[in-house]
Amino acid sequence: MKKFFKWLGIAVSVIAVIVIGLLGYVKLFLPDVGKPADLKVELTPDRVARGEYLANCVTVCMDCHSKRDWNTFTAPPTAGTLGAGGEVFDQKMGFPGVFYSRNITPYRLKDWTDGELYRTITTGVDKNGQPLMPVMPYHRYGKMDPEDIYAIIAYLRSVPEVKNDIPESKADFPFSMIMRLIPKKAEPVKRPAESDTIAYGEYLVNATACAECHTKFEKGQFVEGTEFGGGRAFEMPGGMLTTPNISPDNETGIGLWTKEAFVNRFKMYADSNYVPQKIDFTKDFATMMPWTMYAKMKESDLAAIYAYLKTVKAQKNQVVKWKPRV
Repeated sequence: MKKFFKWLGIAVSVIAVIVIGLLGYVKLFLPDVGKPADLKVELTPDRVARGEYLANCVTVCMDCHSKRDWNTFTAPPTAGTLGAGGEVFDQKMGFPGVFYSRNITPYRLKDWTDGELYRTITTGVDKNGQPLMPVMPYHRYGKMDPEDIYAIIAYLRSVPEVKNDIPESKADFPFSMIMRLIPKKAEPVKRPAESDTIAYGEYLVNATACAECHTKFEKGQFVEGTEFGGGRAFEMPGGMLTTPNISPDNETGIGLWTKEAFVNRFKMYADSNYVPQKIDFTKDFATMMPWTMYAKMKESDLAAIYAYLKTVKAQKNQVVKWKPRV
């Protein structure tokens, strides 16, 4: 019996050493996506304009990296906070830790090289080699055309500086280790011609990260095979938001929607007569969908997104979008 406990103790010690060694390796050597490129982005007017369009209407960087008014429908960015960061993603919303969106105005980025910015946007690894919480869909930005990423960088260099110091994000264990395994090297593509409507629409759907919200998410990961079928739940002030089905299913998705109806669903928020309404959380539906930002997309881009979504696999999934907290 003494020999049994002796060997058991040895086995436990060996396992402990292996686990500690693996954790140490992950902590010290990951993520490993390579060094930042030696890159200098020229700030041309066309590039800045393209970046402004992408960051505010397509990739909507400024949605998360500004303070949002959650007391107003669609939670639009608060005036004077564009790019200043500070939005909180925490356990109350179902996240494994407390994460803050970063200040991406020149106040914080002036000491970053363009190569460091490019690596962060496309791989999720920051200036100091630390991983970002993948609530930022950097893995999708890593599949964009490098020129579009350069345009976003050029735009970020041009926005007004906003002095706002952000607390450090803190991930809960074991996600603090898991998130170090997620970043990977970028896999850039060339942006398709707008005339190639389906391919261009697929490119935009990746850039807008539609699937990030409109796919079931359970036990910390996306449910394979449910892409675009909706069903991801988010805790909101006043209730539970569940994302709708945007697959081409005729009964529960957008299968019977016309292109005009799809485009108009966005453009109604760009109407000069539209004023976002204040929300009464005891009875009103709330959403994190940045309708007022996506509404500024070109109609042709929205039409391309519609065309691509009509080609994806139809998912039969009837969703109850809003359940008020009682």
